[in-house]
Amino acid sequence: MKTITLPWSSTSETEIPPEDESHWLTVSDLMATLMMIFLFLAVLHMVQVERLHQVETEVRVTAAESRQAIYLALEREFRDDLPRWNAELVERTLTLRFREPDVLFDRNSARIKPDFEAILNDFLPRYVAQLKPFRDVIREIRLEGHTSSEWNTGTAPLDAYFLNMELSQQRTQAVLRFAYGLDQLKGEDWFRGRVAAVGLSSSRPVNDAQGHEDPAASRRVEFSVLTDFEARLLEPIRLEAKTDR
Repeated sequence: MKTITLPWSSTSETEIPPEDESHWLTVSDLMATLMMIFLFLAVLHMVQVERLHQVETEVRVTAAESRQAIYLALEREFRDDLPRWNAELVERTLTLRFREPDVLFDRNSARIKPDFEAILNDFLPRYVAQLKPFRDVIREIRLEGHTSSEWNTGTAPLDAYFLNMELSQQRTQAVLRFAYGLDQLKGEDWFRGRVAAVGLSSSRPVNDAQGHEDPAASRRVEFSVLTDFEARLLEPIRLEAKTDR
């Protein structure tokens, strides 16, 4: 019997030559390798994201615990003094606010009144002593001077603002100079390295219930504690394997 070979059934058209088959196997191995690399990178990225989230959570928890500990230390130390000083301790900002303008300074003057000197003489050494155990997490102790927007009649608002700015700066410098003159604080170099005196003029007035400025309440002195929370969040994260020792 005679065999007829049709064109479309030719072996040369339906079979893959050995060299082509080897080529496809090589591409397949390469694709598998690339997929493994991409998978490894994806897993590594997930680990890094999880570690960053864990570190941020740890920093936030530590910061919250530190701030709470600072507040409790100050609250225990000064709870009996705040009413007679007409002062308050604000937990959210760790601010101790002296809000009795008639006791603090003479009107339009940076001279500390004797009654406020007596308060500062009692307050400052105890304040610094309570903060000292937390000095590693304290970024700044900010002494702020605030005024009302009032000045002499006929003074333009902008001129009054800058005159009050100068006055508030002079007042905070006077308080800081008084602090540096106390024998109990002369050896507290860490305090000098963190304290900052800032005069804010009338930029942060205290308003009454109707939303109008309360001039008397606006004239105040504040001590605030700023922690290193933001700086710690910005520190580079090191993904190092933990080893048992």
